[in-house]
Amino acid sequence: MFFTFSKMNAVYLAAITLLFAACGTNPNAKKLDTATEGTIRISVDETYKPLIDSEIKVFESLYPKAHIIPSYKPEAECFKDLLNDSARMIIVTRDLNQEERDYIKKSTVTPNSLLLAWDALALIVNKANPDSILTMDQVRGIMAGIDTQRKWQLVFDNANSSTVRYIMDSINKGKPLPANTMAAKTNPEVVDYVSKNKDAIGVIGVSWISDPNDSLSIAFTEKVSVVRLRADYGSDFVKPYQAYIGIGSYPLKRGFYFCLKEPYHGLGTGFATFLGSYEGQLVVKQFRLFPARLNVVFREANLK
Repeated sequence: MFFTFSKMNAVYLAAITLLFAACGTNPNAKKLDTATEGTIRISVDETYKPLIDSEIKVFESLYPKAHIIPSYKPEAECFKDLLNDSARMIIVTRDLNQEERDYIKKSTVTPNSLLLAWDALALIVNKANPDSILTMDQVRGIMAGIDTQRKWQLVFDNANSSTVRYIMDSINKGKPLPANTMAAKTNPEVVDYVSKNKDAIGVIGVSWISDPNDSLSIAFTEKVSVVRLRADYGSDFVKPYQAYIGIGSYPLKRGFYFCLKEPYHGLGTGFATFLGSYEGQLVVKQFRLFPARLNVVFREANLK
């Protein structure tokens, strides 16, 4: 199966510009930056570090007077930064909930948010581990600590990370993780631990292992094996490849959002608009996430 990407249409560009102009304007706010000039700090879920580093590099090359300073941290801390005004923009794996929106509106600023792409979590195991193909029933057993065939050492990046929240909410349905679950602090440390421990299974963001042109991504995939998963009603075992994320064949799928709390049309708005633009979405494509703001055409093909 092949798919191609086409440019975002003018209607979408106009709509998102009007949205920011209408919802993010406070006439009493002092403008210290514009959509293409100035300096701002943003908080980013640390699972997106490779991707956002590249997005910032492209954005700043297009707008040399713009400077985006990212702080990579667990997702829970990103939301705290947005709510306490430590960051006007965050990039995370979920949208604002109603309670968060109501809290922000009390400051007379209307929050903006948008789904930018479909992301996924990757499960990784030691190269010597023969169990690199799992059903979702097996995954649920591992995450609940009731796998009957072997004792797994479950490894995450951080206790407050988006990966932990996703597994707790979507897989464990609120039930706790196994008592022996460990936090390795960062995604690279998860990869390193799994590469040295045969019984370990790590949970990381797919962007850390998905860029075939990045030396770090290549090094990681050489150290560990990426698990193939079969969805509950699926027939094939698949890795978190872009097409499988897009059509839903890969089961550990999640969103990739920006959330913005900006009292005027400033640099946060400019960077957010860029992330949803054709150029920004091409960077998303490079990191093998599935772009949500591009038109995607799937085509069947026979390979000889």
